[in-house]
Amino acid sequence: MTTPAIDPGAAGRPEPPLPGTQVHDRHPLALALFALTAVSGLIDAVSYLGLGHVFTANMTGNVVVIAFALAGAPGFSVTGSVTSLAAFLLGAGLAGRLVARSAAPRRDRWLRTALLLEVALHGAAAAVVFAWGVTGSVQYAVIALLAVAMGIRNGAVRGLGVPDLTTTVLTLTLTGLAADSRPAGGAAPRQRRRILAVATMLAGAAPGAVLVLHGQTAWALVAGAVLAGATVLLYRE
Repeated sequence: MTTPAIDPGAAGRPEPPLPGTQVHDRHPLALALFALTAVSGLIDAVSYLGLGHVFTANMTGNVVVIAFALAGAPGFSVTGSVTSLAAFLLGAGLAGRLVARSAAPRRDRWLRTALLLEVALHGAAAAVVFAWGVTGSVQYAVIALLAVAMGIRNGAVRGLGVPDLTTTVLTLTLTGLAADSRPAGGAAPRQRRRILAVATMLAGAAPGAVLVLHGQTAWALVAGAVLAGATVLLYRE
């Protein structure tokens, strides 16, 4: 029977915690995730209002939109929604493969790589819109670029396991805010984090909507790329 090799320095050395298990609201990782939540709001404002009522970050909404389109509801596109869903799954699968190969305590380092890819894809989408607008088949290319970016980011963030900061959906966050509140008999854990997650989503979606409604879809995408890029530059592990 072979005896496994033992690291002589490992005996008294505690295992580093998984990222996200003890991340306070002012931790650099939490701050980065708040910023990315704002980017998600902005990107979904662009995709829903400017790309044919399609979500590229919130796949729950996108699945429902596909059902609306299949039922014949006006203003919804099966092709656009399926393109978004497929591209998102592609991005998430790529992220999952790369995160699985990373050592668990160092998975937050993959977040930086995921964000760089997101910045590049948002920038590419902005360039396409500047050059050709969002008409015809170009619209589907823009949807695919944004959805791949958001899938990559979601896969990376999921590997971090930070409670209430998925960066793209708020259903469980809002549920926890109400179900764990003191009026409901709870201790209101992470109340500030949950409120900030909602606030940052709103803070991203509102200017994104304003830009799209004023015909500035490309600049809205530039804003998303800049905010994601600033997050990369400012994030410190």
